[in-house]
Amino acid sequence: MNRAERLSAVLDLLAEDGQVEVEQIVERLGVSPATARRDLDALAQQQLLTRTRGGAVAHSVAYDLPIRYKHQQNPEAKAAIARAASALVPRGAVIGLCGGTTATAIADELMSRADIMEPASDPGLTIVTNAINIAMQLAMRPQIKTVVTGGVVHARSYELVGSYAEGVLGNISLDLAFIGANGIDTVVGPTSHDEREAAVNALMARRATRAVLVVDSTKLDRRAFAAIGERRLFQTVITDAASTAEQRSRLVDAGFDVIVAS
Repeated sequence: MNRAERLSAVLDLLAEDGQVEVEQIVERLGVSPATARRDLDALAQQQLLTRTRGGAVAHSVAYDLPIRYKHQQNPEAKAAIARAASALVPRGAVIGLCGGTTATAIADELMSRADIMEPASDPGLTIVTNAINIAMQLAMRPQIKTVVTGGVVHARSYELVGSYAEGVLGNISLDLAFIGANGIDTVVGPTSHDEREAAVNALMARRATRAVLVVDSTKLDRRAFAAIGERRLFQTVITDAASTAEQRSRLVDAGFDVIVAS
């Protein structure tokens, strides 16, 4: 069992009754107590649970999410991408976040920033999102002004799609938009498995001064079903260090600014 599978198994144990002990993880997963504690600490850093003495208790939001959130691929790469994305965000900015596991990691990273969380008369950040899981997390942070687009819930992703979402996005302006994709290549640009998600994500990107693609290296040189807007819609791509020099070079040649998250 690799680390990603083990973390997912810990979440499954936690989902059974809302709490889990180190000894329970050791017995069920066959790992050492030190490994169990490190896994709990890692999940706590992602705000997927709350550590207690000898174990952890569940956050109310984390265990009702679709399967893709519980069995996340490449969590270390996505955490690195989230840190790089956060570095682009000044305090007080207005940003857009689509749904998906990478955008959720970005939300977690932004919520951990001391300058944003500092109490003040004005919002430390304004986040516009069509992802209801992200909105639920942000709702517990009064220093962040959270705007939800509205729309019809897509059961697979917890993203709001359709004309209601598009109506809200068509009347706002963003400083930055962070958009995930299921694939990106230099011919058609970013793509999504779902045309409804693609339409909302493209509009969010168009409403931003700077539109940023956040994709881990497994999404490079791949195409999915629906294009996320026109190829020149995005100026910047953030990917992880597992991407090859050739892949990054092709993106640069296609006109993207490439940020490699480490």
